[in-house]
Amino acid sequence: MTLGVIGAGVMGQTLIKGLLVSGLIERRRIWAGDKNAATCESASKALEIPVQVDFHARVPTADLILVCVKPADAAAALTALRNAALRHETLLISILAGVSTERLESLLGTENPVVRAMPNTPCIVGEGMTVICRGTHATAEHLARARHIFEAVGKCLPVEETHFNAITALSGSGPAYQYLIMEALADAGVRVGLPRQLALTLVSQTVLGAAKMVQATGRHPAALRDDVTTPAGCTIGGLLMLEDGRIRSVLARAVEEAARIAAHLGPPAAKAPETAVAHRTGH
Repeated sequence: MTLGVIGAGVMGQTLIKGLLVSGLIERRRIWAGDKNAATCESASKALEIPVQVDFHARVPTADLILVCVKPADAAAALTALRNAALRHETLLISILAGVSTERLESLLGTENPVVRAMPNTPCIVGEGMTVICRGTHATAEHLARARHIFEAVGKCLPVEETHFNAITALSGSGPAYQYLIMEALADAGVRVGLPRQLALTLVSQTVLGAAKMVQATGRHPAALRDDVTTPAGCTIGGLLMLEDGRIRSVLARAVEEAARIAAHLGPPAAKAPETAVAHRTGH
């Protein structure tokens, strides 16, 4: 397989690094493109692959192309691919938040198979969470191919596309929420007298262990929380302070707001041409 990656920013580089670490694809079979020359230079050095502003001659060689540009740049990126002699059998996988498969196919203007994906940055350490769905021209085989790629860098689940904005807000943005919580807990450890590095080590391993407990036991987080909460103990006192701070409501509102924004991240739809009747009537 020859893989092209359009957009060598954070997520583009994250996925390339994850795929290389997993051994799923050889370095010599990957190329990337980006509109920013400085990004191309830095990414090429970091990844040890060709990364170019003028990547168009490489497009016909690709069996699979990952589209990792910003949602607002979707139209320009897909038009560039179409004009670069994109082969009709090349599979396109888009990680663009807020851009539906229908919109992707409309912007592309071809019948290439399209799979939409929403990964997150822990892909770089093999612990990513990705969801995928297929477009009109993609088959179950194309979906399986995409799933194989993302399972090399973590967990991957096929889902209905109607869930994508909510998933973008929950797991796509989720690592950032966790980092903020971890930072706050580490600061709290410093506040009660711990050296900063020790506090951060304690927090990161505790978060990792708690997550693995949920996955390994299959028990509800509330049940696991009760295991730690002894009568008149220090844990219940800390939990009551968190509830006083309305932590549940704040987290729910964060996901709600992120989902609302995700729904409007794509490029604006083209305006319909003004009709003669509308022009005459002023409507």
